[in-house]
Amino acid sequence: MPKTILESLMIGTAQVLPHNELEKKLSKHKPLRIKFGMDPTAPDLHLGHAVVLSKLRQFQDFGHTIILLIGDFTALIGDPTGRSKTRPALTSEEIAINAQTYISQVSKILDPKKIEVRYNSEWLDKITSREWIKLCAKVSLAKIIEREDFALRIANHSHISLHELLYPLVQGYDSVALRADIELGGTDQTFNVLMGRYLQEHFEQDPQVIMTMPILEGLDGVQKMSKSYGNYIGITEAPDQAYGKLMSISDELMWRYYQLLLHKSSSEIEIMQKNILEEQAHPMALKKAMAYGVIERFWSKPEADYAESQFTKLFNKKDYTAAQEISLPAGTNNPIEPIVLLRLLEAAKTNSEASRLIASGALSIDGIKHTDFKIHIVYKSGTIIKVGKHIFFKII
Repeated sequence: MPKTILESLMIGTAQVLPHNELEKKLSKHKPLRIKFGMDPTAPDLHLGHAVVLSKLRQFQDFGHTIILLIGDFTALIGDPTGRSKTRPALTSEEIAINAQTYISQVSKILDPKKIEVRYNSEWLDKITSREWIKLCAKVSLAKIIEREDFALRIANHSHISLHELLYPLVQGYDSVALRADIELGGTDQTFNVLMGRYLQEHFEQDPQVIMTMPILEGLDGVQKMSKSYGNYIGITEAPDQAYGKLMSISDELMWRYYQLLLHKSSSEIEIMQKNILEEQAHPMALKKAMAYGVIERFWSKPEADYAESQFTKLFNKKDYTAAQEISLPAGTNNPIEPIVLLRLLEAAKTNSEASRLIASGALSIDGIKHTDFKIHIVYKSGTIIKVGKHIFFKII
């Protein structure tokens, strides 16, 4: 096996367990079955999801089989990873709608013709009560509560439902059903994906190799990218809006985006950083290159060209004709509450997200910053609304 393939696959990964087995599996020169599970608990994907999806695309380009596992059964449980309380249950209808949206959005990154889409209800719905008991007998309670999420909730005397304890076991059994060779996930999924390897050994299968990817920080550079934190870039957002958000991140965070979204190696990043120190390159120019590269990769080159030109008009030439034009619905109040305005502009998905944006000073109307979400704003045709550093709307 060419070393360059292994080295390429290792770029940007957090850990590979066991490392030597990955090289052994790749050296067999046959398509491997690469599993990636997604519970359809929300309708939209963001660039945080793209970190793992990009690695899957690398495997796909090297000729391996990508299994996109839609957890329509496990979504009924709700992954307790990183949760301090039980997730609210979704209806079967909500799960079905979200699953179809996921498949459509994943196709922006993966070649849809080379994806094997599976639903874990295929096998989990068929397991009898007797088989469930036998499966549960393979794992001790002590092993399950080793998981940090559960340990913290136990220490805090927080509620843990019995069905949540089954989640790692169910996810692990998916690997058995699919006979996965490799499973990918974020670092927060390490416990779950190791459970798959553990169960495969009990079912006398060749255990899967675990490859985890780092969690991408959101626009704030602190919390992981998440819709609930309001620090995300959705992969279905307008390219110019996404470009503007990318340009708003800190210079320090820029390198994480280069590494995790554009697969730049540590040595390539060190050269760029050295060029800045030696004043052979400016951070703004490198950030523009990063933003362009991300839009080109996850949208398209024409959309990257368009987004870059719109950014130049807005920030270099102060040409607000490049702002995103929007017409508010008939009957909209004038004056309007800023939270309502941000929701109508779709600059915030929830009232709490809108409140955070306003409180942080992210909202400006015709150049005037507004931090009080209780005031009312008067608008007219031509009013320029700025959200964050690089997102502009023009009311028409």
